[in-house]
Amino acid sequence: MEVAAAATAGAGVVELQLDLLEAAAPTEREAKRRRVHPVPAGPPAGAAAPGRRSCSRRRRAVQRLFQACRHVFRGPGTVPSPGEVQLLRHMLDRMRPEDVGLSPDLSFFRARDATRGGGTPTITHTTIYKCPNFSMVILFLPRNAVIPLHNHPGMTVFSKLLLGSMHVKSYDWLNTADPDPSSATSTTSSSSSDGPCLRLAELVVDDVFTAPCDTSVLYPTAGGNMHRFTAMAPCAILDVLGPPYSIEEDRDCTYYAELPYAHHSRKWPHLSPHEFLPLH
Repeated sequence: MEVAAAATAGAGVVELQLDLLEAAAPTEREAKRRRVHPVPAGPPAGAAAPGRRSCSRRRRAVQRLFQACRHVFRGPGTVPSPGEVQLLRHMLDRMRPEDVGLSPDLSFFRARDATRGGGTPTITHTTIYKCPNFSMVILFLPRNAVIPLHNHPGMTVFSKLLLGSMHVKSYDWLNTADPDPSSATSTTSSSSSDGPCLRLAELVVDDVFTAPCDTSVLYPTAGGNMHRFTAMAPCAILDVLGPPYSIEEDRDCTYYAELPYAHHSRKWPHLSPHEFLPLH
């Protein structure tokens, strides 16, 4: 895999460049008037070296995923149908590291300690494609790297662990009927004059995943829309987000802190502390 650092995308996160599509990603206007054609089924007999055949195979896999995403994701405010979710999940389940130019033999995945010199492990990512309707991104997490608990507002996200092992903990908001807008279960602003507002969240996933494994899917209000990743070993994760994050369209990423339920159980005495947790 040939990658090059392109720009810093945030504290501890670096964006990489990786060319996987057959053609340069079209703008929204270009996409309306032309089609990005998939790579032909194979080169003429004897015309391509093994390396080129391998490159052609992985371009085809990514190209097929790209074409399916263009069909499935129709823009903000829409959620793929169950059949469309099954289609993308099936395609991602079949994706291999080689399809995106990765291998467990790469030095990144063989490193035992990413913090040997001290400090926080650097998380990197590369954007394969991005448009207003969806994005395709690969995340690279060194051992012990953590992506803090964060949300995906109004988004449907497919995550395929290509290499490595990671612990995933995810939550969904608990929809409690509470007419008092100042209570801890209110869906109003996350802060107030007397401190951060608390909301109850239901634990959805708390488990370790090791590649190869099934694709996970989260929805705007279900499936563990808020999650945290902790790399148990160096990881590569292929994420498909529809629609992608956008500050302009009010889909910015929000980070949360988990607070011990026992400290606030008097507010929700009828709920089990093993199932719900206040977040702010």
